[in-house]
Amino acid sequence: MSNLKVVPLFLLPIVGAPQAAAQVPDRLTLDLYLEWESVRDPRISPDGEQIIYTRRWIDKMSDRWESSLWIMNVDGSRNRFLTEGSTARWSPDGSRIAFLRQGDPEGTQIFVRWMDAEGATTQITRVEKSPGNVTWSPSGDRIAFTMQVPSDESWRVKLPGRPSGADWTADPKVVTRLNYRRDRRGYVDDSYQHIFVVPATGGTARRLTDGDWNHGSPRWTPDGSELLFSTLREEDAAYEWRESEIYAVNVMTTDIRTLTRRHGPDGSAVASPDGQLVAYSGYDWTDDTYITSNLYVMGIDGSDPRMMVGELNSSPNNIMWAPNNSGVYFNVSEMGTTNLHFVSTDGEVRDVTQGNHRLSVSTISSQGTAVGTLSSYHEPGDIVTFNISRPEINKLTDVNGDVLHGKQLGEVEEIWYPSVDGLQIQGWIMKPPDFDPANEYPLILAIHGGPHSMYGVGFNFAWQNHAANGYVVLYTNPRGSSGYGSAFGNAIKRAYPGMDYDDLMTGVDSVINRGYIDTDNLFVYGGSGGGVLTSWIVGHTDRFAAASANYPVTNWLSFVGTTDGSSWYRNFDRLPWEDPSEHLRRSPLMYVGNVTTPTMLMTGEGDLRTPISQTEEFYQALKVRKVPTVMIRFKSEWHGTSSKPSNFMRSQLYLREWFKKHSAKEKPVS
Repeated sequence: MSNLKVVPLFLLPIVGAPQAAAQVPDRLTLDLYLEWESVRDPRISPDGEQIIYTRRWIDKMSDRWESSLWIMNVDGSRNRFLTEGSTARWSPDGSRIAFLRQGDPEGTQIFVRWMDAEGATTQITRVEKSPGNVTWSPSGDRIAFTMQVPSDESWRVKLPGRPSGADWTADPKVVTRLNYRRDRRGYVDDSYQHIFVVPATGGTARRLTDGDWNHGSPRWTPDGSELLFSTLREEDAAYEWRESEIYAVNVMTTDIRTLTRRHGPDGSAVASPDGQLVAYSGYDWTDDTYITSNLYVMGIDGSDPRMMVGELNSSPNNIMWAPNNSGVYFNVSEMGTTNLHFVSTDGEVRDVTQGNHRLSVSTISSQGTAVGTLSSYHEPGDIVTFNISRPEINKLTDVNGDVLHGKQLGEVEEIWYPSVDGLQIQGWIMKPPDFDPANEYPLILAIHGGPHSMYGVGFNFAWQNHAANGYVVLYTNPRGSSGYGSAFGNAIKRAYPGMDYDDLMTGVDSVINRGYIDTDNLFVYGGSGGGVLTSWIVGHTDRFAAASANYPVTNWLSFVGTTDGSSWYRNFDRLPWEDPSEHLRRSPLMYVGNVTTPTMLMTGEGDLRTPISQTEEFYQALKVRKVPTVMIRFKSEWHGTSSKPSNFMRSQLYLREWFKKHSAKEKPVS
């Protein structure tokens, strides 16, 4: 396996239809994905006795995920279906829940259900746009939410001479905003997100915020007089990068006051139970590519802001005050795991939970019972509870136990290895069931996106399915990943792709050195940021038998102006019209002249994050050079290729079929 000499420069048969995987009785076969379920957003009742959560499953006939609400006792007993819908929130007295589901006149609406034997349910909004971020007032008489409101901006021309009844071409769309579209949403230039309140018994929703700004998720103050939120209510706010402030809007008068004035982003504000303090996250402004947020506290009037805890390995998530006002609980993801932490108002930090798992706590009752979801290598994700003073975790659900019954999963080994400069990199090796180190196995290197994200110890159906088909899967967190602190994440500033490539290649070497890898059958794939690195890899080495660069960026020069937002302009030293050399130097397309690896590209046709034009540029260049390639254009997909259940299955099958087609030796793959 040789590394190519890299010279910046300015692909062949189409793969056949994927074949169905053979059914092996004790393997995780792909058809089982259609039986897969997930749980999320568990919420414990105010009295600590019941838990409501959202349960998702696949509707095979409509090819989509569906959601419903389930309820159970806090010990897991009487686990049962409650109603259609999602995103349930208990009223402060526990007598009702607010939740979202389809309603009249159309689209998502807010409903309220009484939690007595009768279970009366009322639709309380009839709004034109889908509401979100639903939250009860402390008194339980009102519900706040956010909703998109049409902008006042308009620019139309009136055409002369149109005959009555004429069928003319529709008016063009006039775009005037800097950031005018978002992946999975489409055009967003015709509205802004605002905060509303509506009586909990139903009625007319009243708008609390004004102006051409997007207002964040609201949180009530304990006396119910105000709602805290974050945005940047300043002229030309769209041109400010990494800037936001925390505000409070008076529910009665709609007066808005500013609580923070720091140069940098502030958000996630939560008032203490006694109404005296506000906890929030943020950091001092920097142009670093990546930086973790710190936890702060200030007076309810914005006075005396001070840091509670800094230099976390990742940004704090889901800030929750202790009932006695002593401090806040928060989730932190680090080194592949997620656990609950606590920091007192005096800055004393302690771990509440520890463990090799992904534990995300969503709520904590006044009695100290925490509820959340937990996933690990062989646990797909279920509802768990524990007492914060005695964190012994109790698993309450097993929604995929029927699917996994009798199935042999691949074992996972955590590894740490030195990269080229000695920096220690964390990764994991997933091995096929019945693994025998005396045999040789093909290797798949899987690369995460972001690039500031983190692989971890949670269950992964896709990789377990690859392992069930005889592959060893290597997944790592190269520099630039989150979960290891700001310095590690910022190590790829103005150098992406760069040394993260070396981290990945030394990881492959580390696994090969274990002696059970067939070095003639090395494969690599990744999506988004992982697609960037995959397309970079094939231009810098020929060691892989085949690759799949999924929804990649291949040309930074064209990408920064076509992605769904303007912030990517900031990730280079110079603007491209001032000096395009850095954009070109970091673009995989500029190294396509070196590519000999058969390279597939898979992208959703509706992708606005890494537009399909990025895929088309790389595909066309590979075809011109007669490098084996294929472009798979997924229907009904935005960024990614797996939101539709059938497309997830297609992604798995096309990937393995491409690898099988270009294997150095024909080996049986089920």
